[in-house]
Amino acid sequence: MRASPYDTLLDEETWAFIDRSNGFYPADAESLDVAGQRAVYDALCRGFDAGRPVGVSVRDDAIPGPAGAIPVREYLPGSEMPKACVLYLHGGGYVLGGLDSHDSICAEICDGTGYAVIAVDYRLAPEHLHPAQFDDALAAFRHVATTRGLPVILCGDSAGGNLAAAVCWATRGEDIGPAGQVLIYPALGADITKGTFVAHAHAPMLTTADMRHYDDLRSGGTPPAADPLFTPLATTDFAAMPPTVVVTAECDPLAGDGPDYSARLMSAGGKAICFEERGLVHGYLRARHSVTRARDSFARMITGIKALGAGEWPY
Repeated sequence: MRASPYDTLLDEETWAFIDRSNGFYPADAESLDVAGQRAVYDALCRGFDAGRPVGVSVRDDAIPGPAGAIPVREYLPGSEMPKACVLYLHGGGYVLGGLDSHDSICAEICDGTGYAVIAVDYRLAPEHLHPAQFDDALAAFRHVATTRGLPVILCGDSAGGNLAAAVCWATRGEDIGPAGQVLIYPALGADITKGTFVAHAHAPMLTTADMRHYDDLRSGGTPPAADPLFTPLATTDFAAMPPTVVVTAECDPLAGDGPDYSARLMSAGGKAICFEERGLVHGYLRARHSVTRARDSFARMITGIKALGAGEWPY
């Protein structure tokens, strides 16, 4: 139901995206088990899949991980050899999603930047509790960074943004670190009793209760209080972090995480910028072909990724 303030904050294109998204969820969605939630999410992602741009080649592979092989999907541009690589960590609350859920998004990042993109199918909760997701993301980064010989940009949306930030923090000071990170409406662990978690507690597409639910599933019921690998904002040391671009959605409980994180990076002497995308909601990457604001935001993401891969800071 459309209710203030969202009836004025969101335009008709965005409402159409929300309504179409909600159409994938059955009336009893809140009672679905994890398998049921995954089935609905997979159907949602298929429904918004835009296909791969012509010329992008794709190869499924696996790389060594801490608990066995980690499935990955590599996207290569059709023109010249890529000069950088994007390691993409998908969203889905650490519970949902995989290589197919963000397939066309990764293919378009490859096409738009001219960089190689490697999507990581990290282990999911609740079958695999924290730090399994982080461990896979870290292993994937180290493997790609040491075998490709290219600058690596970490990129992720929502839960994937959390994992990207955690990997950047964990690899500070190492000989081979990320060339930068692009975090898309990331879950970075701000206090859910304050700020946008209250102001947008019942936002379309994601609620504060949803975030609490995913954190419980990821942690086994007791989220760690001060673990930067679970909650990137929990650390007091933000020094030596790579250049960072954060993109948030205005109408999202997570909206406050991005500017807080960016401010702490800058206070520690780092380069960081946060774009708050007005009138957009969590998950709007899927709306990049139907909502003008989302299309413009995706273009800004491509610009940021491309700049970081080239060692530039245009902001």
